[in-house]
Amino acid sequence: MPLLGIIVLLIQFSFAYHVFKTGRPYWWIFVIMSFPVMGCLIYYFVEVFPGSRQQRQAHKTARNLIKKLQPDVDLKRRAEELEICGSVDNKMALAEECFNHQMYAETASLYESCLQGAFATDGALLYGLARVAVEGEYWDKAEMAIARLNADAPKFRPQEVRLLAARLLQGRGKTDEALAAYRALIPEFVGLEARFRYGELLQQLGQHEAALQMFNEVITQAKRFTSPIEAEQQWAAAARQAITPSR
Repeated sequence: MPLLGIIVLLIQFSFAYHVFKTGRPYWWIFVIMSFPVMGCLIYYFVEVFPGSRQQRQAHKTARNLIKKLQPDVDLKRRAEELEICGSVDNKMALAEECFNHQMYAETASLYESCLQGAFATDGALLYGLARVAVEGEYWDKAEMAIARLNADAPKFRPQEVRLLAARLLQGRGKTDEALAAYRALIPEFVGLEARFRYGELLQQLGQHEAALQMFNEVITQAKRFTSPIEAEQQWAAAARQAITPSR
């Protein structure tokens, strides 16, 4: 019991120090010290938990659970919003949900319907069309969208556009040009996707040792620059999976 009391007292002092350090109202110290366990819990859930990483993770877990139970709920909501108001913003929101559901033809149609009038050269719309065209392997459409991006919105996400261009070359079977494009992009690209895509192409070409080296580099970079972004974790996980048979 004395040891437990010491542990509780240390926890109380830790929370009291947090009050001083973060500038919370000093009356919290009275709550923490007067109610050893309950006071600390109340302080944590009222002052620390909101906005914390733990709260964001809890919300993310809840959202994922909802999507598993009702996988089309966001898609239906976006479609209903578009029926009410056919704005470009609503079309883009529905296009993003269609993309997440791998409905690439519908996504491309939505983006194309937006590329008119004042939005004909909009970088976000052209990028969305280029991305879904590459993902859906609509190579002619992808080539057109990337060309329009470079001409009409050259400053819009230039690294990501170069990555799409490299994937387009790969999809067209121009492997030497694609390899060169990846090699030139990797030193400048922020994130892990370019490295993973390059490793994936090397593996497809039978250059297994070079591919393994690149996948290991993806994993090393992921450990060095820890990112909470789900997309970055996705490439690290894919790289681990890709090298598993090689070990």
